[in-house]
Amino acid sequence: MGANLARNVARHGIPVAVHNRTTSRMQRFVAEHGAEGPIEGFTTVEQFIAALQPPRVVMSMVQAGAATDAVIGELLPHLDPGDVLIDGGNANFRDTQRRHREVGADGVHFLGVGVSGGEEGALNGPSIMPGGDRDPYERSVQPILDAIAARVDGEPCCAYIGGDGAGHYVKMVHNGIEYADMQLIAESYDLLRHGARLEVAEIAERFRAWNETELESFLIEIAARVLGAVDASTGRPLVDVILDAAEQKGTGRWTAQNALELGVPLTGITEAVFARSLSALRSEREAAAGRLAGPAGGAPEAPNDELPRGDSDEEQLAGDLQHALYASKIVSYAQGFAQMTAASEAERWDLQLGTMATIWRGGCIIRARFLNRIREAYDAEPELPNLMLSQFFADALRDAQDPWRRVVARAAELGIPAPAFSSSLAYYDGYRRGRGPASLIQGLRDLFGAHTYRRVDRPGSFHVLWGEDEREIEA
Repeated sequence: MGANLARNVARHGIPVAVHNRTTSRMQRFVAEHGAEGPIEGFTTVEQFIAALQPPRVVMSMVQAGAATDAVIGELLPHLDPGDVLIDGGNANFRDTQRRHREVGADGVHFLGVGVSGGEEGALNGPSIMPGGDRDPYERSVQPILDAIAARVDGEPCCAYIGGDGAGHYVKMVHNGIEYADMQLIAESYDLLRHGARLEVAEIAERFRAWNETELESFLIEIAARVLGAVDASTGRPLVDVILDAAEQKGTGRWTAQNALELGVPLTGITEAVFARSLSALRSEREAAAGRLAGPAGGAPEAPNDELPRGDSDEEQLAGDLQHALYASKIVSYAQGFAQMTAASEAERWDLQLGTMATIWRGGCIIRARFLNRIREAYDAEPELPNLMLSQFFADALRDAQDPWRRVVARAAELGIPAPAFSSSLAYYDGYRRGRGPASLIQGLRDLFGAHTYRRVDRPGSFHVLWGEDEREIEA
């Protein structure tokens, strides 16, 4: 991504100096792409920094964690007060906050910039989420990032997010939503193949059709491409020769961990993280497949078992999935935006949620048709506590809930795991209940630990003296 971002900048006529500690890699990059724009390579950090006009703008694109700290430590002695140092990697926002303090102590401005779009987006226009010191960003960095960002309706998919780690925080939540989106897509594929018993090519065609509906998105589009791919060496669908163990780099896990810290129910994203962790237990799953029983008449283990196709249950499941996927997708975005609301208050960032929807419409991995609807919802009601409460999405969830419930029920009957679908529906049902069962939990906590409880009919905290008379007292 770093190489393609440099090419993107140069293609806009902005002079670019590049450095890599592996000199041969830098030289190969300049030889292959130097004709695309004003690109010049440098073998040492000293030469690299000296080539830049003050106030310098330096952007690092390396692996998050120790590698980022090492690069900052190498660059900082050569920078002057007023220069701008940018970390464009997928850093943990807490690390970005620390680096903002440490680098700022030397008078250098530090920006944590989230960049989404993968290698192709980096070259042709990503979604960019800058955070840190606003004045130097607007003065020295914004013209560059606006120029290279994706554009939708003439607007750059780039906007200042907030102070210190806000940019990397929003990118983290973006990636969490991405986890949930991909898990929902995978569960849809699983249900279509093992529940509705469609062939892979048929499922690819269904995804292509879905991409012409309200489900239109980059991930639905590329899911159809992956499902339509055939392995050249075996002639089998590519998806059948890919190991079923999903990897992860940490941003989804960070999102779930932060939600726990904030007390935000982030069920869909968290289940997506756990699903990847479960997929990694491949040897255990293979052993369990021969020992643990599933439901009678459940889904076949192999998709091509000789079973009759086309019964009404299968046809209904295939049709219901489009609506269940849309409803669950709404929930994953609602949860992500609720988490950003809580973080904005806790960190005093003043995040503009409509802006997030605007800059995610192009370039990024989770770009989707209904992001315009999200922007409209927050434009109409900036203090909207949950996206599901906006009229458009409330109506969409109402219309989708019957097929959504049938999908979750059918998955359970067939023994096909659908944690993202199930948890999304449970969140929806839990959120819409005016009174739930947590009163019993508080009663239990008071009995075994004297944790007290509050009443619905008068203020204050109360405790029962759990004895023979079980007398309530005000705590």
